[in-house]
Amino acid sequence: MSDPTAPPRHALVTGASSGIGEATVRRLVDAGWHVTGVARRADRLAALAADSGCSVHVLDVTDDAAVAGLPDVLRASAAAGAPPVDAVVLNAGLAIGVDPVVEASAADWARMFDVNVLGAQRIIRALMPTLRAAARERGSADIVAVTSTAGQRAYEGGAGYSASKAGLRIMMDALRLELAGEPVRVMQVAPGMVRTDEFTLNRLGGDAERAAALYDGVERPLTADDVARVIVDALTLPAHINVDELTLRPVAQAAQHKLVRGPLSPRQ
Repeated sequence: MSDPTAPPRHALVTGASSGIGEATVRRLVDAGWHVTGVARRADRLAALAADSGCSVHVLDVTDDAAVAGLPDVLRASAAAGAPPVDAVVLNAGLAIGVDPVVEASAADWARMFDVNVLGAQRIIRALMPTLRAAARERGSADIVAVTSTAGQRAYEGGAGYSASKAGLRIMMDALRLELAGEPVRVMQVAPGMVRTDEFTLNRLGGDAERAAALYDGVERPLTADDVARVIVDALTLPAHINVDELTLRPVAQAAQHKLVRGPLSPRQ
């Protein structure tokens, strides 16, 4: 339960136009936060703003100049009455293809690294002064990255995506060390199998049949809202508790390589 005497909180969520990002925006708004959702798709952001009441800003995290201008956007928001941003959820990301290493496209790998790792680094670099100012004012600030179990363990056909998520994971670990002594939490949420409308479909080039087959027989894969719930739970913990890395999977996925298809039931 939030403290009604605490100053209002403001989170910026990247990749807010769909999936985990959209679900996180909705949960934070429902929890009483002011939220700014950023993503590339203006139409999806406009619909989200109309439905949830969040603020939005069209932004491509691979655009250096656009990201560098983000503090100005947030200052204008503050001038209009929004509380200062004191939390950032680094959710923007993508996966392209399932090719083995010897057949993979270097351009696809570069695109994943640019979004998944450098996109997060650009946001952190641009907003660190904003977060430090918020930490001075309210006593703490937060950075949460949505990584992946793919960044913890390799699997066939996933090397490019896994490498990018491992890069994000290590970057966040280094950032936590570099910010030691400051009241800024650096947290990671690493989901396993999550069924969303777009992620796997986009990864497989729009092949709906192959995308659906990935989840065939899997009892209750995680949803975007499940992951959003964990992100919001981490953000709303007392400020002295840092969730370095939290891994979540559906019960049917015991490990990256161990997935049960069919009903879950106790053994005799």
